[in-house]
Amino acid sequence: YFMTMRSGVFRRDQLALLREYGITIVGGTRQGLGAVDRLARWNMPRSAPRPTTGAGGRVAAMLAGRARPTIHEGDAKRMLAEAGLPVAREQQIATLAGAQAAAAAIGYPVVLKVVSPQIIHKTEVGGVRTDLGTGLEVKSAYVEMVNGVSRAAPQATIDGVLVQKMVAGGRETIAGVSRERAFGPLVMFGLGGIYVEALRDIVFRIAPIGPLDAHDMLKGIRSVAILDGVRGAPPVDFAALGEVLQRVAQLAVDFEAIAELDINPLLAFPQGAIAVDARILLAPAVPAP
Repeated sequence: YFMTMRSGVFRRDQLALLREYGITIVGGTRQGLGAVDRLARWNMPRSAPRPTTGAGGRVAAMLAGRARPTIHEGDAKRMLAEAGLPVAREQQIATLAGAQAAAAAIGYPVVLKVVSPQIIHKTEVGGVRTDLGTGLEVKSAYVEMVNGVSRAAPQATIDGVLVQKMVAGGRETIAGVSRERAFGPLVMFGLGGIYVEALRDIVFRIAPIGPLDAHDMLKGIRSVAILDGVRGAPPVDFAALGEVLQRVAQLAVDFEAIAELDINPLLAFPQGAIAVDARILLAPAVPAP
């Protein structure tokens, strides 16, 4: 129970008596409504979906023994898939013949992306080729991309090429986690792609999060009208985006080795959402005592 009051309505001994019987006193209607709102949020069920035991074990195995702090895109998305997140169909290969075979198996059109632990922003060094519709286009793009990246980033080690199904359309969003010393993992959501740095329209919540938290995040960005649909465009699948946010949050809660996780872009459709690119940064290993 709680009561609102105006200054001077109760004497100090009367206030003490009310508090003795468990009645909280707040200083006015605005504070009272704020207290009700926070009480409701505190008591709401936190039903964030957790990875199954088997999936959690597989993610743990993928994280174990990592010598490099950055997990490249292919492995990062495999971890996300194990945690139940939707990712674009892809294969990592090391040869031109493998790239052509993977493209045929995945189905055209496809995207080629260079895989290197030293290259974070692949487009800046020419490490991405999109909308490839034939085996000849894959061959030409593969040779040009690998040679171009070798010239642009001679210090980089090229581990292979990611052949990914081309995903067209959708609205670009970003989802991720960063681990803060004071709060633990913070979940982030906003508009993705080129809009992240230009607009900085992002919101945060402390993990883990429940369905209502996820809904508040999705509706809390300033540019939510883009997701709701403008000029006759249908709204995106908010339920699918909310599921992604909850699973990303739980992944960070379950695995303290994950220092940062970014999914950008996370493409949102009228039905469903899909992670097109991802990056995971691991926390420094703590020496055993």
